[in-house]
Amino acid sequence: MQLEVISELAASSERPPIVLLHGAWHGAWCWQSNFLPYFSSKGWTTHAISLRGHGFSEGREKLQWTSIEDYVDDLAAFVDGLDSAPIIVGHSMGGFVLQKYLERHSVRGGVLLASVPPAGTLRFNLRLIRRHPLIWLKANLTRQVYALVDKPAFAREWFFSDAVSDAEVQTHFSKIQDESYRASLDLLFLRRLKPGSVSTPMAVLGGELDAIFPIADVCNTAKAYGVEARIFEGMAHNLMSEPGWEQVADHILDFADKCATGSATDTAIAAADGH
Repeated sequence: MQLEVISELAASSERPPIVLLHGAWHGAWCWQSNFLPYFSSKGWTTHAISLRGHGFSEGREKLQWTSIEDYVDDLAAFVDGLDSAPIIVGHSMGGFVLQKYLERHSVRGGVLLASVPPAGTLRFNLRLIRRHPLIWLKANLTRQVYALVDKPAFAREWFFSDAVSDAEVQTHFSKIQDESYRASLDLLFLRRLKPGSVSTPMAVLGGELDAIFPIADVCNTAKAYGVEARIFEGMAHNLMSEPGWEQVADHILDFADKCATGSATDTAIAAADGH
């Protein structure tokens, strides 16, 4: 499976690489404006991958029935090709893929950014049914998950705070694509995570205004991994694109430094700046 990879190389290769894993409806492009150049400018070689069927990766014709396990295989294949174990950042659905991957593998560190919680997306689906019952029904009857995000207004509602301009939302919306219906079922009830199987040091970050995975979900995820959640005030789901994204990036790099030096114990993570 040929995957799209967007890389920003740092001048030095002494640090482990950072891998960025996008969420549903997105691709590697969502990291390109901010996190990719910022991390490399701070001395971290960084790779953003598009999972199969996303961005310019192969597999678009089979996307509807692509599973979470297929995405896990994509991540595993990419990590296996790296020269050293990375720190992996998983956003939203990418966070669920990362958690599943870490049940069977160990890397330097894992960052769950506005991630699907270990319990899955049931609570999000219930909120969605209350807000947009007909849209939820359409998505499931047609097996087209794109119906949930097929208007700029939906992109703003789910991904962004009011601080993001309409022009920025429109630019983002123009790149959004369909998502796997099978993966949406996996996230809802076909796959469950086992946080107790994960030995990799973890950090859990979320946004105060996240309409998909609100503070309670983020805190439940952090509790499952024995760490404290870091909540960023005034920020919504797409933390890599919100005004103030630099503070999110800096928090990740602080954690990455701990992972690189071997000091990212459970205690160190819980006591990280910002809690």
